[in-house]
Amino acid sequence: MSEHESISGSAARRLSVFKTYKLYVGGKFPRSESGRVYEVTDSKGKWLANAPLSSRKDARDAVVAARKAFGGWSGATAYNRGQILYRIAEMLEGRKGQFVHEVADAEGLSKSKAAAVVEAAIDRWVWYAGWTDKIAQVVGGANPVAGPYFNLSTPEPTGVVTVLAPQESSFLGLVSVLAPVIATGNTAVVVASEKAPLPALSLGEVLATSDLPGGVVNVLSGRTAEIAAPLAAHQDVNGIDLTGADEILAKELEVAAADNLKRVLRPQAVDNDWWATPGTHRLTAFLETKTVWHPTGSLGASGSAY
Repeated sequence: MSEHESISGSAARRLSVFKTYKLYVGGKFPRSESGRVYEVTDSKGKWLANAPLSSRKDARDAVVAARKAFGGWSGATAYNRGQILYRIAEMLEGRKGQFVHEVADAEGLSKSKAAAVVEAAIDRWVWYAGWTDKIAQVVGGANPVAGPYFNLSTPEPTGVVTVLAPQESSFLGLVSVLAPVIATGNTAVVVASEKAPLPALSLGEVLATSDLPGGVVNVLSGRTAEIAAPLAAHQDVNGIDLTGADEILAKELEVAAADNLKRVLRPQAVDNDWWATPGTHRLTAFLETKTVWHPTGSLGASGSAY
């Protein structure tokens, strides 16, 4: 038997290595602490994988990780955040084939249409990366006041933000709601699409191999209502994006979020056209404005001031 025949025979007998999808929390890949999983199927009902079925404990762990990462991420320069987000886009480009396959299965698209979705998602990520050091010029500024003062307004991140990813747009929609949250210095706990979580879980693998600090983005999969309820009521979560919640769940989460005055983004149907130019409204949704007053100084006998 030749060496080639031996290798060919060995290849024919080998067992495929099936991918095990895990959560992404604090820069690591834990299974759900509950040990639960649920079946993920394609648009035709064919089994694709078992995804972790996150618990309330997983949600709390993700908030702890996001809070721990917030100081370093919000304190980084906007330029540095832009560099890191662009690096993520580079990594996504390198793994485009994998995401095309996952999006095609998740959304029942042809390979060509799925490729267009993935390319649009990567372009969207680059677009938000470019905004990191520019949004302050749009929403901040020097305010004219009657008195010898400088009056400067600057945007600052809200804090830890829960993001309920869109249910139908497993990748382009996901990027469209996640990227603006972290571009502006917030940290995120993402609840992936319940029906199609695999692109979101694979995104966690990309984030882990980029320069993004662990904990800045945490990805949970499972039942949206089960995970979102404790996050909406969590006292250390500062904001919540309800994109992935239906009308009834969104109302319940708004009530829970009011307890600690969370910022709540409840998009209208028109906001969920993921192919439309995104604008800046998602960038500003989880920003606070800090205004500083500073006395001007007198310059000599003329009384002029700087």
